[in-house]
Amino acid sequence: MKKQKINYVLRRSPVYGNKTITAKRELSFGLQLASRLILDELSYEFNKHRLDEKINEAIANEDRDSFDRLSKQYQPYTWE
Repeated sequence: MKKQKINYVLRRSPVYGNKTITAKRELSFGLQLASRLILDELSYEFNKHRLDEKINEAIANEDRDSFDRLSKQYQPYTWE
């Protein structure tokens, strides 16, 4: 996983000639992992819900070809 960094710019008082100091802080691994898991769960739920709607629409329209195609795409979501 690529390291995420936050940059801070600290400004000194005019006595020091307006020099700036930069400080860097890395995001903790726990925060990176938690954010990745949340995003994965949100995308999983969104894609599953969208496929559910398309399958229901294919059933309502009695479109057998699109139902077969969508049901094959839906199979990985049934391993819960």
